[in-house]
Amino acid sequence: MKTSETIDWTLSDEWPGLIEQISQGIINSRHALGMTQKELSKLTGISQSDISRIENGNANPSAKTLMRLAKALNRDIHLTFEMKTDEGQ
Repeated sequence: MKTSETIDWTLSDEWPGLIEQISQGIINSRHALGMTQKELSKLTGISQSDISRIENGNANPSAKTLMRLAKALNRDIHLTFEMKTDEGQ
């Protein structure tokens, strides 16, 4: 039985570029495998509607959700923390 993931809807306002990168990465990876959202849903247990919202940039997946998606898409997730420039401080 599929369950809808709990999604934090606030991050997209603070980091729209990050949400776009995540969304595009999932779409590109899924397309490279010739996979539909429905097929990805079956592999991950994440509802197709949640996958659609993530891909459209309308939701912010949890780290757990990203790991499940990455595993199903045979991808690694890389995260880096970099020092802010003077402009960002």
